[in-house]
Amino acid sequence: MCAAAPRGGGRAARRLGAATAGSRVPSAAPRYSRRTRRVPIAYEAEPKPESPGPKWEPENWQQQLERIREMRRHRDAPVDEMGVDKCYDTSAPPQVMRYQVLLSLMLSSQTKDQVTSAAMLRLRQRGLTVDSILQMDDATLGQIIYPVGFWRNKVKYIKQTTAILKQKYGGDIPGTVEELVKLPGVGPKMAHLAMNIAWNSVSGIAVDTHVHRITNRLKWVKKETRYPEETRVALEDWLPRDLWREINWLLVGFGQQTCLPVNPRCKECLNQDICPAAKRF
Repeated sequence: MCAAAPRGGGRAARRLGAATAGSRVPSAAPRYSRRTRRVPIAYEAEPKPESPGPKWEPENWQQQLERIREMRRHRDAPVDEMGVDKCYDTSAPPQVMRYQVLLSLMLSSQTKDQVTSAAMLRLRQRGLTVDSILQMDDATLGQIIYPVGFWRNKVKYIKQTTAILKQKYGGDIPGTVEELVKLPGVGPKMAHLAMNIAWNSVSGIAVDTHVHRITNRLKWVKKETRYPEETRVALEDWLPRDLWREINWLLVGFGQQTCLPVNPRCKECLNQDICPAAKRF
C-alpha cells in the first residue's frame, strides 16, 4: 500500500515515471464480504500525563530501530518510488494536491504501490480534480482505477467522498482526523497519512499491515494486538513523538523487502540476533 515518506510531509515528491495503460475491466468481478471490525478510534493524539514510575518501553528497540534505518538507507523499496507521497501532481494548486493525496490513499487500501501509482497516473492524465471526478460516470472511473483492490467499492466511496468535499468543504479535504474518518472509504491509517502528507501535520502514527505485523514481531507492544488501530494506540503510548512521522515509511519499506508477511528474510536481517520472532521462522 502507499505510505508516507518522512521528509516534510512529502511536499517535494518526484514526478512519476510512465505507467502501464488501464486494463479492461472484466464484466464480472468477485464480491468480497468483510466483517466490520469495531475498534475504538482515538482521533487526535494528545500528550498524555506522565504516570509515576518508569515508563514501559520494549527491550532493544533503539538498537532495532537503528538497524532498520541502516537496512532502509538505500530507499529502494516500492514505497520509496511509488508511495502515496509520489502519486500527486506537485504542480497543482494546494487544494487539488490535497485531494489527490486523499484519493491515492483511498485507492491504496489492499493494493500494491505499483498498482496504486499506475491508477493515479491514469486519473491524472484525465485531469484529476473534484469536478472531474464528479462529472465522470461510474463505469469510466472503474475502468481507470482497475485493478486496484476492491475497485467496485472504491468507485462508490470516491464518488460519495468527492461529493461531500464539494458540498461541505468547498472542494478541499478536512484538516482533522475526526472529520477525515467520517468520509466514506477513509480509515484511521489513511486519515493520519493525509494529515502528514497533505497538511504537513503529525496527528498520530499511521499503522498499516506492515507496521502492525512488524511491531508485533519485534514486541514493540506490551501485549499482542489484533488490529492496526490497537497497534497505533499501543505504539503512541511509548514511542517518542518525534519518530511518529518516520515510522510508517521506515517499516513499510522494511516489510516490503525483508520482514515479509510469509517467509521473512531473517537471515538477511541485521536484527536477527535481537528480534524475538526471528527464531520462529
